[in-house]
Amino acid sequence: MAALGRLYLRPCDLLAGASARAAIAAGAAFPLAGGPMAFRCCELVVRGEGGRPTRRWRAPLAEIEAWAHECGGQVADRIAGLAANVTATRPAFAGFPLDPPHLFGVLNVTPDSFSDGGEHADPDAAIAWGRLLGEGGAAIVDVGGESTRPGAHAVAVEEECRRVLPVVRDLAARGAVVSLDSRHADVMARALDAGACVLNDVTALTHEAASLPLASRHHAKVVLMHMQGTPQTMQNAPIYDDVVLDVFDYLEGRVAACEDAGMPRGDLCVDPGIGFGKTLAHNLALLETLSLFHGLGTAILVGVSRKSFLAGGRSDMLPRARLAASIAAGLAALNQGVQFLRVHDVPVTRQAIDVWLSLRSGR
Repeated sequence: MAALGRLYLRPCDLLAGASARAAIAAGAAFPLAGGPMAFRCCELVVRGEGGRPTRRWRAPLAEIEAWAHECGGQVADRIAGLAANVTATRPAFAGFPLDPPHLFGVLNVTPDSFSDGGEHADPDAAIAWGRLLGEGGAAIVDVGGESTRPGAHAVAVEEECRRVLPVVRDLAARGAVVSLDSRHADVMARALDAGACVLNDVTALTHEAASLPLASRHHAKVVLMHMQGTPQTMQNAPIYDDVVLDVFDYLEGRVAACEDAGMPRGDLCVDPGIGFGKTLAHNLALLETLSLFHGLGTAILVGVSRKSFLAGGRSDMLPRARLAASIAAGLAALNQGVQFLRVHDVPVTRQAIDVWLSLRSGR
């Protein structure tokens, strides 16, 4: 494989509903991440030493596998591993089977988040909103006490704990599945003790050395996100050799690190980090090729809700005015087999997904 370069597989020609079932039954397609969607072919991407793709080849998976078998060695092993990942059924994540897709409801207990900072800074208001998120269709309530918007400043651990722990404790006691959105190991530990069962870390458990062993020790479910730089620097002219492949490589490395620490792959979910150290072109490139990330063999979460790139360069379009664009981008992600969306506007997004599901199933 060293002579060829690094290899990637992106499922293409995606099918849903009766078309997917018929194509799988006829041997003309493979299940995407175990189904119910399917794919008829793959794009094989070869990446040379310069960091840019040097070859792209679209063909049925069986044809690519036959070519890899002829090559033998590392090429055969790499393609076999990617093929297994893109087709294998995913186990439930945090207790939720991955079909149909689910929502993470955003609950920012912060004064300065980009869209709703200050609205739920009071614990009682945050708890009430968290309950509404669950009633509105959020499978998981994602509680965050430190803003990670571009330019945001770090928050002291004790202050972050003061913000999130009463909310986590109350919602978990009421039976909600709670995720903690934090990059600090001490906050993670105390939130897990308070009843959180998912850790959503924008640094993919790299911000502090204690984070990864802590997650493994607690058998936590973890969302591993990609971010270039820090919230303070991430939008200062982000640069990639190839944004899609760079993000894939990073997340593949983090999945491997978690497995090396004893965490089952089924406990992991990856997030390409739309808007975190990416330009508009980077974000669009990722959204257009999300199916590539099924090659990691995990669930996929995408967060596009209310983000600035959806405004198309319009500075006068405030975050709340980006609802239609948020739903459109979210459904585009679901059309590539993404299993989780992280959203602010839960009831209307749930309604849109229900219609999408009806159209996909033909019922």
